[in-house]
Amino acid sequence: MENATGQDDGLWRLVEPLVYQSDVAGQTFVVPPGFETDLASVPRLPVVFLLAGGTSNEAAVVHDFLYTRHTVSRAVADAVLREASSVTGVPAWRRWLIYWGVRLGGGSHWRPDQARA
Repeated sequence: MENATGQDDGLWRLVEPLVYQSDVAGQTFVVPPGFETDLASVPRLPVVFLLAGGTSNEAAVVHDFLYTRHTVSRAVADAVLREASSVTGVPAWRRWLIYWGVRLGGGSHWRPDQARA
């Protein structure tokens, strides 16, 4: 990944595809090069970010992709985040914290009317 704008604005761009095979969704997702992400959209409150921020960037990229493209339901996208976090070694307590964070606070970012191809 590279910084998407050359500035410290928190956006990153994939420079090669990210492939993730999900048992939860029963399919393989390919996040294409050029996809831009802010990684995990964790509130920058010190305690919250300390507990959940920056722990599974690959899972966060796949989750952002699913929230952008809407190829699965929101519930499945969130379950894929939990699954991918497990695969990348995030401890169970942190996976559940992240999962419930997106289930409770991610609805405002799920905009099917703004899906991009």
